[in-house]
Amino acid sequence: MTDYFEVHRRDGAARLGELRLSDPLRTPALVDGSVDDAGSLWTDERGVPKGYREILTVLPHRSFPAGTDERVQESFAVDYPDVDYPSAAVVTPETADDYGADAYILSNASGFVGHAAAFREELIAAREALPADTAIYLSGVATPRNAATLVYAGVDLLDAKRARVRGLEGFYLTSEGEYFLEDLDELPCSCPACRGKHVGEGVRGDDPTSDPAAFDGEDCADHNEYALESELATVRRRIRDGRLRDYIEGQARHDQWLTAAFREFDQQYGYLEERTPVVRDTELAAATEDSLRRVEIQRFAERVTTRYRNRFSNPLVLVPCSATKPYSESQSHAQFHDAIQYRGHVASMTSPIGVVPMELELTYPAQHYDTVVTGRWSEDEKSFVADVLGRYLDRNDYPRVIAHVPDEGYREICERVAADVDVPFEYTVEDHPTTTDSLANLMSTLDEELKYSRRERQHNTVKALADYQFGPGAGDDLFADVDLQVTSRYPKLQVRDGDTEAGDGNDDGQQLATMVPQYGVLSLTLDGARVWAESDVPTKRVEIDEFVPHGSVLAPGVVDADEEIRVGDEVVVEGPRAFGVGRAQMFGAEMAESTRGEAVQMRHVEEVEES
Repeated sequence: MTDYFEVHRRDGAARLGELRLSDPLRTPALVDGSVDDAGSLWTDERGVPKGYREILTVLPHRSFPAGTDERVQESFAVDYPDVDYPSAAVVTPETADDYGADAYILSNASGFVGHAAAFREELIAAREALPADTAIYLSGVATPRNAATLVYAGVDLLDAKRARVRGLEGFYLTSEGEYFLEDLDELPCSCPACRGKHVGEGVRGDDPTSDPAAFDGEDCADHNEYALESELATVRRRIRDGRLRDYIEGQARHDQWLTAAFREFDQQYGYLEERTPVVRDTELAAATEDSLRRVEIQRFAERVTTRYRNRFSNPLVLVPCSATKPYSESQSHAQFHDAIQYRGHVASMTSPIGVVPMELELTYPAQHYDTVVTGRWSEDEKSFVADVLGRYLDRNDYPRVIAHVPDEGYREICERVAADVDVPFEYTVEDHPTTTDSLANLMSTLDEELKYSRRERQHNTVKALADYQFGPGAGDDLFADVDLQVTSRYPKLQVRDGDTEAGDGNDDGQQLATMVPQYGVLSLTLDGARVWAESDVPTKRVEIDEFVPHGSVLAPGVVDADEEIRVGDEVVVEGPRAFGVGRAQMFGAEMAESTRGEAVQMRHVEEVEES
């Protein structure tokens, strides 16, 4: 059981947590003290394992690495027979298991850090073998340049050993690289070690000048540690904001193996997808072609092409994206709307998202991304969007496709897809989509089409969101036996069952769900959760013990959880004494095995009679 380590926030495999010592340590973080090469242990003056400002014990069973001095083990057993402090076990990915420790030290880190495929293989093997609510510690490998990538992969604890050794060897480390101290003309830093110092002739390693302001090897070691601490502070901020991947795509470019490493992890979709939230209210910066492989991008494309179902009988109108999000609030899309007048079903084409049906324009990450606009599409972008559009048209039936898109990349994508599908394409743009002639062409092309109503638009939006969130056909299945009433104004739609009595003086019936504009998803009420639980739609359930949760369900109270649950998912919470609905704060497997932390943030709950 983990007593001293708790994860508070997740951003893919990276976690923001806390090691609960007398002076709590926010992770990812550096642990104090030196670490010997053989054992990856940090010890006090007697050789007893020691941690950050407190004893960090090492479990006696299968925990001491080969070659550990017997006096260390004997001293530990004599001095701390009933010790109750955070514990760490030394393992390799092959021997990783649940030994009841709070942290696990991978003893062979120096053997795989620096080798992209091996790093990916060893880290994932260890993370999947170890309890979800325990910290992974890599010793003797961290530098300011690689720390962000190590954390992105799932590492929680590092040390400054390598950074300090490099400093004593005369290497000045920064977040983008390392420099020979003797080659520096000035110190590009204002940390305490660098402030008021200068470099000069003969200043390197253990050969300082007599000038007290001269920057020597010990200063360099101190600077390197300060730089590493600063980098981890940046990483913690990025995790807190849900934007570590944005940072990694730039940071990893400073070293070839780091670029290779995060691309290796991109190939492990299952590992990252399980740990990546399904909704966030934060910007997603798509600045490189590697963004196409992000979990959020791939998951949106997969759901649009396997879950979403078009319910309009009108033609599909493809339009370009806009810099303004959501698209419907942009000036260009307002002009498209004036020409279309609800006579065509609008979907936006965009890199890196792919295809965004109008009902999902608010759904993460469709309204949250920003990208580099150059007017030129790379081959990877064209291939990705063409693949998404092709799969989208294979799944959805349209009488025809009106491609109101410019020539730059968009039209080439449409032409590629048109050659492989049975639906006819028509092109309406002359020069630019918002010119008078182009808009007139779009308007006239839809002359014979009937308008769809506001009611149809609202109902189809609610059902499309249900499909996206809960699975293929969910929109029809969830609302098949209810008199669906959609009230309020877009985007704050309320979903009610008009066949039932509201019981609150409202004649519109029981409320089932509300559309949440900042995420573009449905938020269920208790009545909506019951409809979900009683339907044929797969329900994401969290089974809890005999208590009635108030505010949150903590991990120790979880008996079991659906493995398909992701952070941010709607979940039904059931127990002998309670029924409720809330939003997941852990992924399913993590809920089931964790002993600390918030598993579900409850929205509604009621006490049930014990049978």
